[in-house]
Parts: sequence; structure tokens; C-alpha cells
Amino acid sequence: MGRFLAVLNGAADDADKAEFTEQQRSEFMNAWAAWAQRNKHALVDPGAPLFRKKLVTAQGVEDFTDSKTGYAIVEAESHDDAARLFSDHPHIALIPGNSIEVLECPPIPT
Repeated sequence: MGRFLAVLNGAADDADKAEFTEQQRSEFMNAWAAWAQRNKHALVDPGAPLFRKKLVTAQGVEDFTDSKTGYAIVEAESHDDAARLFSDHPHIALIPGNSIEVLECPPIPT
């Protein structure tokens, strides 16, 4: 069983985000909860939104922005199986251009 990090990328700009109604937000959260329930066997960490970002370099720490809006961690038999878990995730249907990156997280060699 492998472990995989899913990174949700959002295509919405501030104007798009402002147009969401409470009903749309509620419908999305219900769809996300249904997705999580269907995939609970694989979820190591159901994830959370990503806010207030800091970039740390040798030169210091600074705020930054990017399209990453959330994450989840799953376990699956293969990378392809992990990716398939996200094929019906409500995030990819929310806004045209939304995407989910699925990255393998192999154990650290000893």
C-alpha cells in the first residue's frame, strides 16, 4: 500500500469566489462529505483548505499566493489507483480549470 498526497488547485479568482452563494457552498460541502464517505477506506487524512501561506528560503520568510487550495492524503495499491480516487471529487467540477495533483509519498529510505 502506498501513500499519496493530493493537492487541490483552484482556478477561481476573487470575483468568482465572491459569486458563490451560501447554497452553493453548502451543496459543495455536502458533495465533498459524500465523496469522503465513499472513499473513507483510503483516506489517511481527509485534508483541509490551505490559507495564509509563507515561503521560507535562505533569505528569510515571506508571504506568497498560488493556486493551491487544499490537500488530502490517501493510501492506495498504486499511483493510478490513488489518482482514480479523485476522478469524481467535487472540486474538479466546481470551477472550470480546477485540478488535483496526486503525488506519491514513498517511505524515507533507511
